[in-house]
Amino acid sequence: MPTLEEDRLITAAAESDPDALPLTDEQLSAMVPIRVLRGRPKLANKKQLVSIRYSPEVIDYFRASGAGWQARMDAVLKDYVEAHSTGDAKGA
Repeated sequence: MPTLEEDRLITAAAESDPDALPLTDEQLSAMVPIRVLRGRPKLANKKQLVSIRYSPEVIDYFRASGAGWQARMDAVLKDYVEAHSTGDAKGA
């Protein structure tokens, strides 16, 4: 362990280095823990994972449209729900 005098010298040397200046209070308060920044942003309407069976023709049709085919299936189903919704909680 450094003595008090050695610690003062180390601190003074660090503070005089323009590439290693201490963070300001504003910089410290703006910091966010890394775990908050990891992964995809949380969605307000989180999708649910379900297991469902579709006819091969339906799957082939959407898969043939390329990457993002599952999102397109979801969009088609959402459009159907909106078009057939009567305003009640159950939809169609």
